Amino acid sequence: MFNDAYPGLDSVNNVKSELLLLNKFNCRNMKYIELFAGCGGLSLGLESIGGELLFANELSPMASETFAYNLLGEDLSQLAELGEAPKKTKWITSKHSEQELDKRLRENLLEAPIYPKSKGDLNKDMSLRDLEGNLLVGSIVELNRYLSSNKKLTNELCLSNIDLVSGGPPCQSFSLAGLRQRSNARNTLPWEFARFVAQVKPKFAVLENVTGILRAFAEGDKKYYAWFEVAKAFAEVGYVPLCLHVNAKYAGVAQNRPRFIMIAVRHDLMVRLKLELTDLECSLFESAEFIFKQVQSGNECDVSQLRHFDAEKQNDLSLFQHTFLKDFVAYADGQHTVFHAIDGLRDSGKQSPYVRLINKTFELPSLSKGYKKEPANHELRLNSPHVKKRFRVYQIIKQTSKETAKEVKKILKLSNETLSDTAYKELASYFFSDGNGGLIEFSTKSGLEKLLISLATKKQTQRALIADKPAPAALSIPDDACHYDESELRTLTVREMARIQSFPDSFVFRSKVTTGGQMRRFEVPQYTQVGNAVPPLLGLAIGKVLNTLIKKIR
Repeated sequence: MFNDAYPGLDSVNNVKSELLLLNKFNCRNMKYIELFAGCGGLSLGLESIGGELLFANELSPMASETFAYNLLGEDLSQLAELGEAPKKTKWITSKHSEQELDKRLRENLLEAPIYPKSKGDLNKDMSLRDLEGNLLVGSIVELNRYLSSNKKLTNELCLSNIDLVSGGPPCQSFSLAGLRQRSNARNTLPWEFARFVAQVKPKFAVLENVTGILRAFAEGDKKYYAWFEVAKAFAEVGYVPLCLHVNAKYAGVAQNRPRFIMIAVRHDLMVRLKLELTDLECSLFESAEFIFKQVQSGNECDVSQLRHFDAEKQNDLSLFQHTFLKDFVAYADGQHTVFHAIDGLRDSGKQSPYVRLINKTFELPSLSKGYKKEPANHELRLNSPHVKKRFRVYQIIKQTSKETAKEVKKILKLSNETLSDTAYKELASYFFSDGNGGLIEFSTKSGLEKLLISLATKKQTQRALIADKPAPAALSIPDDACHYDESELRTLTVREMARIQSFPDSFVFRSKVTTGGQMRRFEVPQYTQVGNAVPPLLGLAIGKVLNTLIKKIR
């Protein structure tokens, strides 16, 4: 249980050095640590409002290469070619030495030896000064193991007056599109997050995850609510968990991307914080404080006793709009669309207000010059004539009635082979693709049915984007969606997906473009990096909300 805001303080011998350390880190900018950092979307948002990174942690070497390139100014691939070791990127564990950076960048770190029985770069004598502004590559499990072995560093972190520890644990086991298994090993990661927070005692912790975490896991007759269990884990280590359901499109992102966000407040700060909050804002914490007291007392508590506030429900939306949560819904009355995000890529000199917004807000001194003339990561992927025909069908059924679209999908799944006369009549008014750049009409129902049967696929998540709406939530691999324009029968480029996610054109994605087969288990190529990222505009909203709370307790 949580007893002291700064455990281990008495074990630091030099009082003068303690005071110097406190003064150093008690400055006005938000000091933060990011866990599960990915390619850096959340850090990009936090740094855009003056956030200062103490250090970040990421498991994937591929995503780490992108993070280091854009946020630390280190080109890991180039350093590997030169045989040089990076200065700001350190491996917690590895099979390979720092002189083998090329091998480290392709390594599956889940198979690396545990700390300290590995060739990692960390040792027990390191101080916070040695890690400040660094990216630590490896599992959070190994990072927690390292902190447990380095009490000097842990004490320094407790003394450092850290404002925020943030992160989004990998979410496949919580996602509706994922495995939905209670026993999945990934489900332990939020608890490792809580363990890290318990060791360093920041003022706030923010956990971001998929909306699927709110839905119950069935286990026989019993239901298991992952979000509630996570909230209790943070309550157990001394934090009051405010739970939210937000949508990135309300923060300005050109994507319909619902997310679960937990803002956990260190309990010793709650009294001070509530003195600065309005009565309406204090009401947001009522059920969270109740659950905190129940957990701290060792009492049983139920999911019905902890409320999560949903920005997509009208009553809760008003709470967001009139409290410190308002930045989460700044665009609730008008969202950016796919057209705003990607149409200008056909003419690089033309930028929508949305693209100007993200490029200005998140401008980076990119290591890759010349992006303004030709954005990086915009190489078109080749699609076969057969796939182009299917993409055109997806475009058409986005414009038809729901009943007609449902009939077409059944044929594409081979669960039916015929169309109703009504559906055929509607579809016959559209031009289909011949796969080679031409358009064709169907004067007979049997001809159209034959085409649809020939295009049957097991990829049931594919769809066409709609130009005047935000992109769908599922958008993490190349096959998830195709372009909305009939002359662009293709999947999206990495840059198009990045723009939709609100990454600026100066942000360059590194490592492999895509992967497949067994490599999917641990490789995180460019498409996946974008799809898994916290959208920078959502990161910006998180930063603004936290900045508001931090200023209140100061």
